Amino acid sequence: MTESKPVTTNQHGNHDDLVSVVMRHLRSPFQKPIQAHNREAFEQVQEEVKQWQGPVILDSCCGVGESTAWLAQEYPDALVIGVDKSAHRLSRHAHYQTATAGQRYLLVRADLQDFWRLALEADWQLYKHFILYPNPWPKAAHFGRRWHGSPVWPHVLALGGELVMRSNWPIYLTEVASSLVLVNCAATIEPLLLLHEPITPFERKYQRSKQQLWQLRAQLPDDVRYLPAIEAE
Repeated sequence: MTESKPVTTNQHGNHDDLVSVVMRHLRSPFQKPIQAHNREAFEQVQEEVKQWQGPVILDSCCGVGESTAWLAQEYPDALVIGVDKSAHRLSRHAHYQTATAGQRYLLVRADLQDFWRLALEADWQLYKHFILYPNPWPKAAHFGRRWHGSPVWPHVLALGGELVMRSNWPIYLTEVASSLVLVNCAATIEPLLLLHEPITPFERKYQRSKQQLWQLRAQLPDDVRYLPAIEAE
């Protein structure tokens, strides 16, 4: 694996428009039509979830699914669902697959902007939600492409559970923490030890490049009445 270059950005801290953008999305429903193939993929997963009586863990942007299999090992009493939009990445899962008795996990190809909305429509309430190492879109002009800057962010909040995010760009996580403050939710951000066990290929690559990695944790509120965008749908 080649080494990874550190994130470069023209921001010196949180984005100047963070509060106004996040609040606008909290107040306005996300009305983009849901694509048929994403709905079909979700409905197949939903059949499994309806039959499952235990906790559900979502591994968003799961890539090759290495983290999904690892989470299934760590939480054997949960159903773990990994979602990624890339068929190519998901097709490489066999190389990263583990075979531990009692593991329960599914891999799904779907666009998360649709999948998250469908999950909320189906009344999912997550036990934990992992979003590990997405593309941070570090240019200030691309703020709206970061998850917390997009109109789907209120749906992530409403799915509840413990949110766990990792990144090699600390500003990305401080922005997430600031967006959570707007809904009265506190987050903690801590450095990951350089020698901790990597659970994704990106994490392994960042470690090889000796980059400092960071983890955010937040217990999302159960009460979503502060989300008029959700109530309007």
